[in-house]
Amino acid sequence: MSTTIKPSFGQPALIGGVLMGVLSALPLVNVFNVCCCGWVICGGLVAAYVLQQNTAVMITPGDGALVGLLAGLTGAFIAVFVSIPIDILVGPMERRFAEQIVDMAGTMPPEMRDFLGRYSRGGAEGFGYFVIGKIVALMFWLVAGAIFSTIGGALGALLFKKPPPPAVVDVPPAS
Repeated sequence: MSTTIKPSFGQPALIGGVLMGVLSALPLVNVFNVCCCGWVICGGLVAAYVLQQNTAVMITPGDGALVGLLAGLTGAFIAVFVSIPIDILVGPMERRFAEQIVDMAGTMPPEMRDFLGRYSRGGAEGFGYFVIGKIVALMFWLVAGAIFSTIGGALGALLFKKPPPPAVVDVPPAS
């Protein structure tokens, strides 16, 4: 009979991934990711914390890294999907801003002016850029989530470890 208890990674990975994904998708709040992928690392830390709280024994750094990896991959999809409605709402303001930059920048290189002009247009061409941008963003988040959330999970396993249970000593009965 095995005395090893295998922890369940699903719920901790989902909680860490949702935290990472939502906070990474929100405008202004997502700036914390500029600081060494802060929300991504936090997603891994939270996943390791939840895993440790759900497990009776101390988790290993490998368990933390694995749950962090799963949280990072989950968070990548959540970040992209949460950002879609946000971008749709904020998109018209961004397009107006891009148009103003193109109008004000007389010394801008023609290639940059052309790119900003395409971005500021709506319609099918703008939608194409939107879809391609989301695909590129998903690939970026998958890589960043896999790396930094794994680091966060391993750190979380070390930070939130439970003390080992006290040793049970069998004392033979007195005769």
